[in-house]
Amino acid sequence: MIEARGLTKRFKDVVAMDHVSFRADDGRVTGLVGPNGAGKSTTLRVLCTVIRADSGRARVDGFNVADEPLAVRRQIGALPHLSGLYPNLTGRENIAYYAAMQGLRRREAKRAVDTVIERLGIGDLSDRRAKGFSHGEGIRVALARSMVHRPQTVILDEPTNGLDVVAARALRDVIRDLRREGRCILFSSHVMQEVAMLCDDLVIISGGRVAISGTPEEIRRRTGSEDLEDAFVAAIGPDEDPV
Repeated sequence: MIEARGLTKRFKDVVAMDHVSFRADDGRVTGLVGPNGAGKSTTLRVLCTVIRADSGRARVDGFNVADEPLAVRRQIGALPHLSGLYPNLTGRENIAYYAAMQGLRRREAKRAVDTVIERLGIGDLSDRRAKGFSHGEGIRVALARSMVHRPQTVILDEPTNGLDVVAARALRDVIRDLRREGRCILFSSHVMQEVAMLCDDLVIISGGRVAISGTPEEIRRRTGSEDLEDAFVAAIGPDEDPV
């Protein structure tokens, strides 16, 4: 479970997060949705302990993001917007290296790596060097890396960006499986069709602030919109670029 209260982050004169508050529960998919530059990636980076908020607080599975970053990192599986794979390592080696960083011992790590490779159907990528991967292949291996230690909370930054139809569909199936297993899934996206298919809850942010949050049905009702995309545009206001 993720709990954020009043998170604020400023980069010089730019307020990237302005008292952002929301909750993402276990067994549910929560979408963090907003136009470009709204603060989505900054929010995820704070929750992943990559950067610190200037003020406010956040907890992941009961651990304070600012005070207990190592404990938080053990709880989460993070897929950043750029996959961050080591180019000279194979797919398997990238996953195994992350398993070791998460404290898995050699035999346990090997079983975990084999399991996640089979689960995501990436056996064809396991012995290839990452520098030869397409964008979509890199995303698939990076997702395996983020899941190898069976995290309770999964944080994904625009995970289907650049994927073809088949790969995007397979990724959505994985997200649904994680939800059935009782995991907490938080992902950012600006693809409303994808959001409508996957999300149990939405947090729509604009200009660094939470504009509205709730289930898709609640947001449609509160904005007076029948279509989720129309609700999104109504929530962020007419002056924002929804792209």
